Amino acid sequence: HRLGEMYSSGRGGRAKDSASSSELRSDEEYSWIPWFCSLKGNEFFCEVEDSYVQDSFNLTGLNSIISYYDNALDLILDIESRDDMLSDDQQEMLENDAETLFGLIHARFILTSRGLQRMLVKYREKHFGVCPNVLCRDQAVLPIGLSDHLNEESVKLYCPKCEDVYEPQKSRHEHIDGAFFGRTFPHLFFLTYPELKPKSLTEKYVPKVFGYKVHKSAFKKSLAAQEKAMKDKAKAKQLRR
Repeated sequence: HRLGEMYSSGRGGRAKDSASSSELRSDEEYSWIPWFCSLKGNEFFCEVEDSYVQDSFNLTGLNSIISYYDNALDLILDIESRDDMLSDDQQEMLENDAETLFGLIHARFILTSRGLQRMLVKYREKHFGVCPNVLCRDQAVLPIGLSDHLNEESVKLYCPKCEDVYEPQKSRHEHIDGAFFGRTFPHLFFLTYPELKPKSLTEKYVPKVFGYKVHKSAFKKSLAAQEKAMKDKAKAKQLRR
């Protein structure tokens, strides 16, 4: 899994036969959350405050979704636990659960005033990229989930100008679950910061051939002519027999 690989390469490696994740963290300069958010491919995430994660009210219902909930929460908060007693398979599942748990917590945090402020900084710096629509003129975009449920849709990018959604432009973002951002976030963001909402796109690309605008019915007529030509050709072939 991606998180397990990142642990090995990003934090000096994990000796499968002895070293636990808690032992590794004790040797690191910073904690799990900033480490995770600093990894290549995790640019869309903002750092969730420890105080938010520590408030059990904010995590209501998540324990029924995550198998290794307690251990995963300890991992996120850098609390030493006996995860060295886990088998390699269990350790991998724990690391997967920590990533998923953080993502679900993140989806809730970015709907708070503090979370919105942190995403505002990333939006202004265009950490999420720009709209691929040429007519939007490099309008900054925001991450969005088409579903609030896990494993249904990967994260997409919402453009506030053309008001459409797009696939992330970089492949490293394609496997991020859309539930880690949710359907509400970008719309709440612009309700909170209405001055940042650009005017809706009114300009529209106009197809032209030799400088002349292509009429809407032209493609339909062209298709009909092509089908008629094919039928006439088949009929002529039958007559020659």
